[in-house]
Amino acid sequence: MTTWGLVIETTVGAGDRKHLEAYVVAHVIGSRAEALAELERRARSHSPEHPRSPRRRRLLRNADGFLLVIDGVWQSFVTRFSVAELLEDSAAPEPVVEDSAAPEPVVEDSAAPEPVAEAPTVPVAPPPEPVTEDVDRYADGVPVKPAWLGRSDLP
Repeated sequence: MTTWGLVIETTVGAGDRKHLEAYVVAHVIGSRAEALAELERRARSHSPEHPRSPRRRRLLRNADGFLLVIDGVWQSFVTRFSVAELLEDSAAPEPVVEDSAAPEPVVEDSAAPEPVAEAPTVPVAPPPEPVTEDVDRYADGVPVKPAWLGRSDLP
């Protein structure tokens, strides 16, 4: 069976920092038509970060997938959904042999980093006792003379 990657290229940022980033969001094992059906389902339910106040939403189909154009107040934002055959993956999981009567799985890619092992706990010394000075204070506790006034180590 063929493995298809579901790719999303989306507008990230706004203004002068607006740019495109691409993500492989899932893999579909099966036919290209099955991959396109899953991609269409994702395209219809996709809610991008930008624009914050959408005015118009258009979903277009092309040969390789879909194009979502959302017009904002001042700018348009684009998300391209495409399906591509996976030819090589340097971090692919071990293949699993399944019964041919079972439905084809959709494998999600996780963008979350793997958990890091916790460092050993080092005992922390208690904070030192605050230095209490005889300082003239107002009734609400605020010092009459600021602590920085008269320090020679400040510019």
